[in-house]
Amino acid sequence: MPYVPQDVLDRLAALEREVAQLRGRAQIRPAMNQILNGDVVIGEGGRIIAQEPGGNRIFMTGQTPEGDWAVGMARENGTAALTVGDEEGAAGQMVRVWSRAGDVLLMDDAWADPFLGRPSMPIPMQPTSGRETSSTATTTAWTGASRLMNAVLYAAFETFCPTGVTADVSFDDGLGQIDSWVANVSNGWTFHEITMPVRQNFMDHCNYRLKHSVRSGTGTIRTNCLGVYTRNTFGPGEAP
Repeated sequence: MPYVPQDVLDRLAALEREVAQLRGRAQIRPAMNQILNGDVVIGEGGRIIAQEPGGNRIFMTGQTPEGDWAVGMARENGTAALTVGDEEGAAGQMVRVWSRAGDVLLMDDAWADPFLGRPSMPIPMQPTSGRETSSTATTTAWTGASRLMNAVLYAAFETFCPTGVTADVSFDDGLGQIDSWVANVSNGWTFHEITMPVRQNFMDHCNYRLKHSVRSGTGTIRTNCLGVYTRNTFGPGEAP
Protein backbone atom coordinates (compact mmCIF):
# COMPACT_ATOMS: atom_id res chain seq x y z
CA MET A 1 0.00 0.00 0.00
CA PRO A 2 1.21 3.62 -0.63
CA TYR A 3 2.73 5.45 2.27
CA VAL A 4 0.43 8.12 3.71
CA PRO A 5 1.81 10.52 6.33
CA GLN A 6 0.06 9.87 9.56
CA ASP A 7 1.61 12.10 12.13
CA VAL A 8 2.57 15.70 12.67
CA LEU A 9 6.31 15.03 12.29
CA ASP A 10 5.85 13.75 8.74
CA ARG A 11 3.79 16.77 7.85
CA LEU A 12 6.36 19.18 9.33
CA ALA A 13 9.19 17.49 7.43
CA ALA A 14 7.30 17.91 4.14
CA LEU A 15 6.65 21.57 4.85
CA GLU A 16 10.32 22.16 5.66
CA ARG A 17 11.33 20.65 2.32
CA GLU A 18 8.90 22.91 0.43
CA VAL A 19 10.08 26.02 2.31
CA ALA A 20 13.71 25.14 1.54
CA GLN A 21 12.87 24.79 -2.17
CA LEU A 22 11.05 28.15 -2.25
CA ARG A 23 13.89 29.87 -0.40
CA GLY A 24 16.45 28.52 -2.88
CA ARG A 25 14.45 29.61 -5.88
CA ALA A 26 14.08 33.09 -4.42
CA GLN A 27 17.86 33.41 -4.47
CA ILE A 28 18.15 32.52 -8.16
CA ARG A 29 18.19 35.72 -10.32
CA PRO A 30 18.59 36.13 -14.09
CA ALA A 31 21.96 37.33 -15.42
CA MET A 32 22.25 41.10 -15.03
CA ASN A 33 23.94 41.54 -18.46
CA GLN A 34 21.12 40.14 -20.59
CA ILE A 35 17.65 41.20 -21.68
CA LEU A 36 15.88 38.10 -22.88
CA ASN A 37 12.39 39.47 -23.37
CA GLY A 38 10.55 42.79 -23.27
CA ASP A 39 11.59 46.40 -23.79
CA VAL A 40 13.98 48.75 -22.05
CA VAL A 41 12.58 52.29 -21.95
CA ILE A 42 14.74 55.35 -21.22
CA GLY A 43 12.59 58.45 -20.89
CA GLU A 44 12.20 61.86 -19.27
CA GLY A 45 15.66 63.05 -20.24
CA GLY A 46 17.56 59.83 -19.61
CA ARG A 47 20.40 58.52 -21.77
CA ILE A 48 22.27 55.34 -22.56
CA ILE A 49 26.02 55.96 -22.83
CA ALA A 50 28.82 53.55 -23.73
CA GLN A 51 32.45 54.54 -23.12
CA GLU A 52 35.75 52.99 -24.08
CA PRO A 53 38.26 52.31 -21.25
CA GLY A 54 39.83 55.75 -21.60
CA GLY A 55 36.50 57.46 -20.97
CA ASN A 56 35.70 58.57 -24.54
CA ARG A 57 32.03 58.25 -25.36
CA ILE A 58 31.53 55.93 -28.34
CA PHE A 59 27.72 55.56 -28.21
CA MET A 60 24.88 57.66 -26.86
CA THR A 61 21.15 57.75 -27.27
CA GLY A 62 18.62 59.83 -25.40
CA GLN A 63 18.28 63.53 -24.59
CA THR A 64 21.34 65.75 -24.88
CA PRO A 65 22.16 68.48 -22.34
CA GLU A 66 20.92 71.00 -24.95
CA GLY A 67 17.51 69.31 -25.01
CA ASP A 68 17.72 67.61 -28.38
CA TRP A 69 16.92 63.92 -28.75
CA ALA A 70 19.80 62.24 -30.51
CA VAL A 71 21.71 59.10 -31.37
CA GLY A 72 25.49 59.28 -31.65
CA MET A 73 28.23 56.85 -32.57
CA ALA A 74 31.88 57.81 -32.23
CA ARG A 75 35.29 56.34 -32.91
CA GLU A 76 37.53 55.06 -30.13
CA ASN A 77 39.21 58.47 -29.83
CA GLY A 78 35.84 60.14 -29.28
CA THR A 79 35.47 61.83 -32.70
CA ALA A 80 31.97 61.62 -34.17
CA ALA A 81 31.26 58.94 -36.79
CA LEU A 82 27.45 58.93 -37.15
CA THR A 83 24.90 61.22 -35.54
CA VAL A 84 21.14 61.61 -35.67
CA GLY A 85 20.18 64.96 -34.18
CA ASP A 86 22.53 66.79 -31.80
CA GLU A 87 23.18 69.60 -34.29
CA GLU A 88 23.45 73.29 -33.49
CA GLY A 89 21.77 76.15 -35.34
CA ALA A 90 19.87 73.98 -37.81
CA ALA A 91 16.58 72.18 -38.16
CA GLY A 92 16.38 69.18 -35.85
CA GLN A 93 17.18 65.52 -36.33
CA MET A 94 19.65 65.63 -39.21
CA VAL A 95 21.42 62.40 -40.12
CA ARG A 96 25.16 62.93 -40.61
CA VAL A 97 28.22 60.78 -41.32
CA TRP A 98 31.51 62.38 -40.22
CA SER A 99 35.08 62.06 -41.47
CA ARG A 100 37.96 61.41 -39.09
CA ALA A 101 38.93 65.06 -39.51
CA GLY A 102 35.53 66.23 -38.24
CA ASP A 103 33.91 67.18 -41.56
CA VAL A 104 30.45 66.06 -42.63
CA LEU A 105 30.73 63.60 -45.53
CA LEU A 106 27.08 62.61 -45.89
CA MET A 107 23.93 64.25 -44.56
CA ASP A 108 20.34 65.09 -45.30
CA ASP A 109 19.34 68.73 -45.74
CA ALA A 110 18.77 70.83 -42.62
CA TRP A 111 16.17 73.09 -44.26
CA ALA A 112 14.76 71.03 -47.15
CA ASP A 113 13.41 67.77 -45.76
CA PRO A 114 13.04 65.75 -48.99
CA PHE A 115 16.57 66.40 -50.26
CA LEU A 116 20.11 65.16 -49.81
CA GLY A 117 22.38 67.72 -48.17
CA ARG A 118 25.85 66.34 -48.85
CA PRO A 119 27.58 65.46 -51.02
CA SER A 120 26.91 68.10 -53.65
CA MET A 121 26.09 66.55 -57.00
CA PRO A 122 27.83 67.73 -60.19
CA ILE A 123 25.75 68.11 -63.33
CA PRO A 124 27.83 67.20 -66.40
CA MET A 125 27.33 69.67 -69.24
CA GLN A 126 28.26 68.95 -72.86
CA PRO A 127 29.04 71.58 -75.53
CA THR A 128 27.15 71.59 -78.81
CA SER A 129 28.17 72.88 -82.22
CA GLY A 130 26.30 76.07 -81.27
CA ARG A 131 28.77 77.00 -78.52
CA GLU A 132 30.08 79.55 -81.01
CA THR A 133 27.52 81.37 -83.12
CA SER A 134 26.94 84.56 -85.06
CA SER A 135 23.21 83.96 -85.40
CA THR A 136 20.51 86.22 -84.02
CA ALA A 137 18.33 83.12 -83.56
CA THR A 138 18.38 81.40 -80.18
CA THR A 139 20.98 78.63 -80.30
CA THR A 140 21.66 75.86 -77.77
CA ALA A 141 25.30 76.01 -76.64
CA TRP A 142 25.42 73.51 -73.76
CA THR A 143 23.21 70.63 -72.59
CA GLY A 144 23.18 68.43 -69.51
CA ALA A 145 20.99 66.14 -67.46
CA SER A 146 20.82 64.66 -63.97
CA ARG A 147 18.51 63.15 -61.41
CA LEU A 148 17.84 65.80 -58.83
CA MET A 149 19.39 65.15 -55.41
CA ASN A 150 20.08 68.52 -53.71
CA ALA A 151 17.84 71.51 -53.03
CA VAL A 152 19.91 74.38 -54.51
CA LEU A 153 21.15 74.80 -58.08
CA TYR A 154 24.41 76.61 -58.85
CA ALA A 155 25.66 77.40 -62.36
CA ALA A 156 28.38 79.66 -63.76
CA PHE A 157 28.98 80.76 -67.38
CA GLU A 158 31.06 83.26 -69.33
CA THR A 159 30.30 84.68 -72.77
CA PHE A 160 32.77 86.36 -75.12
CA CYS A 161 31.53 89.14 -77.41
CA PRO A 162 33.64 90.79 -80.13
CA THR A 163 33.88 94.57 -80.28
CA GLY A 164 30.48 96.12 -80.86
CA VAL A 165 28.56 92.89 -80.20
CA THR A 166 26.17 92.06 -77.35
CA ALA A 167 24.48 88.73 -76.71
CA ASP A 168 21.38 87.34 -75.07
CA VAL A 169 22.03 84.31 -72.85
CA SER A 170 19.56 82.10 -70.96
CA PHE A 171 19.53 78.93 -68.91
CA ASP A 172 16.61 76.54 -68.41
CA ASP A 173 15.99 73.44 -66.33
CA GLY A 174 13.45 71.54 -68.40
CA LEU A 175 10.47 73.35 -66.90
CA GLY A 176 11.35 76.56 -68.71
CA GLN A 177 13.73 79.46 -68.42
CA ILE A 178 15.13 80.04 -64.95
CA ASP A 179 17.45 82.95 -65.71
CA SER A 180 18.50 85.21 -68.59
CA TRP A 181 21.06 87.99 -68.97
CA VAL A 182 22.85 90.18 -71.49
CA ALA A 183 26.55 89.72 -72.29
CA ASN A 184 27.80 93.21 -73.14
CA VAL A 185 31.53 93.35 -72.43
CA SER A 186 32.95 94.55 -75.74
CA ASN A 187 35.84 92.37 -76.87
CA GLY A 188 35.79 90.58 -73.51
CA TRP A 189 34.08 88.04 -71.30
CA THR A 190 30.83 88.56 -69.39
CA PHE A 191 30.67 86.35 -66.30
CA HIS A 192 27.31 85.25 -64.86
CA GLU A 193 26.41 82.87 -62.04
CA ILE A 194 23.09 81.48 -60.84
CA THR A 195 22.14 80.34 -57.33
CA MET A 196 18.52 79.39 -56.76
CA PRO A 197 16.28 76.75 -55.19
CA VAL A 198 15.48 73.87 -57.51
CA ARG A 199 12.01 73.65 -59.00
CA GLN A 200 11.64 69.89 -59.25
CA ASN A 201 11.28 67.10 -56.73
CA PHE A 202 13.88 64.77 -55.27
CA MET A 203 15.03 62.15 -57.81
CA ASP A 204 13.23 63.84 -60.73
CA HIS A 205 15.05 63.68 -64.06
CA CYS A 206 16.09 67.19 -65.13
CA ASN A 207 17.38 68.45 -68.48
CA TYR A 208 19.46 71.62 -68.64
CA ARG A 209 20.19 73.89 -71.61
CA LEU A 210 22.30 76.99 -72.00
CA LYS A 211 21.17 79.10 -74.97
CA HIS A 212 22.55 82.27 -76.53
CA SER A 213 22.18 84.51 -79.56
CA VAL A 214 23.62 87.72 -81.00
CA ARG A 215 21.58 90.62 -79.66
CA SER A 216 23.22 93.43 -81.59
CA GLY A 217 26.23 93.94 -83.82
CA THR A 218 27.96 91.50 -86.14
CA GLY A 219 30.40 88.83 -85.04
CA THR A 220 30.78 85.43 -83.40
CA ILE A 221 30.00 84.94 -79.73
CA ARG A 222 31.18 82.06 -77.56
CA THR A 223 29.84 80.82 -74.22
CA ASN A 224 31.79 78.60 -71.83
CA CYS A 225 30.24 76.54 -69.05
CA LEU A 226 32.35 76.97 -65.92
CA GLY A 227 30.39 74.54 -63.80
CA VAL A 228 26.91 73.39 -62.82
CA TYR A 229 26.04 71.49 -59.65
CA THR A 230 23.47 71.20 -56.88
CA ARG A 231 24.22 71.64 -53.17
CA ASN A 232 22.60 71.78 -49.74
CA THR A 233 20.75 74.81 -48.44
CA PHE A 234 22.72 77.28 -46.33
CA GLY A 235 19.60 78.56 -44.55
CA PRO A 236 15.80 78.37 -44.60
CA GLY A 237 15.58 81.07 -47.27
CA GLU A 238 17.16 78.76 -49.85
CA ALA A 239 14.67 75.91 -49.38
CA PRO A 240 12.48 75.18 -52.44
